[in-house]
Formats: sequence, structure tokens, C-alpha cells
Amino acid sequence: MTALVDRQAKLEGTPGGSLYIKPSQMDWKPTRFEKITIKVLYEDAGKGEMTCLLKLEPGAHVPFHKHPEIEQSFVLEGSVEDHDGVARAGDYIWRKPGSLHENWSPNGAVLLAVYRKPNIYYDAGRETAGF
Repeated sequence: MTALVDRQAKLEGTPGGSLYIKPSQMDWKPTRFEKITIKVLYEDAGKGEMTCLLKLEPGAHVPFHKHPEIEQSFVLEGSVEDHDGVARAGDYIWRKPGSLHENWSPNGAVLLAVYRKPNIYYDAGRETAGF
């Protein structure tokens, strides 16, 4: 036990290893979808990873799309729904890789969303990726 304590006493944090993001100081940016804006908190475009805040204005609609990897969403404000149900503030949703759906927010919502790969949207019969 003392060897572990001695080893831990010699450990030091990595300078610059923690990046602190202040979403309240960021502007909402438009997406290609009407009534939906975004604040990107983390992104590794090479890997396709993204963590973001999404703001859906009342009546917003996210078009039909596929999740190539797991998607995780936590509803911070309002509600969002799809064919499987309704998620309200405080609810968490995760979607299976390969799943297809569209969703909407009749009264508006703010979501924390985590993507491992960009969604694939079906616009006018063709596939497009990302927001």
C-alpha cells in the first residue's frame, strides 16, 4: 500500500490537459436546418466525433437521418420527440448504431449531444452528412 501512495505522490497533472469551455460565452451558430442552431463544444473532424449543444426553436424539425454510430443526447430544456417517444428536460436518449429516425420539437428544446460519427441525412433522395 505504501508503494502505491508513494507512486501517487509523485504524479503530477498534465499542463494544458484539461480544456475548459464556457458555452455561455459562445454564440449560437446556424446549421443547415431551419430553426436549429449549434454550439460546438468539442470536435475531432478526422474521427467524426462531436459534442455540442443544439437549440431547437419551437416547431423545429430534424429531417430523417441515420446514426452510423451511437448517438447520445441529454435534454437540458424543453422537449424533443420521435416515433419512439418524447424526452423532456432531464431525460437522456441514446440511439443504436444504424438506427433511422426523424425528430421534432413542438415547443423548443436545448440538447447536449454526443456523436461518434456524423449523422447521415436523406435530403431529396441523396445522403449528406453532418449539420
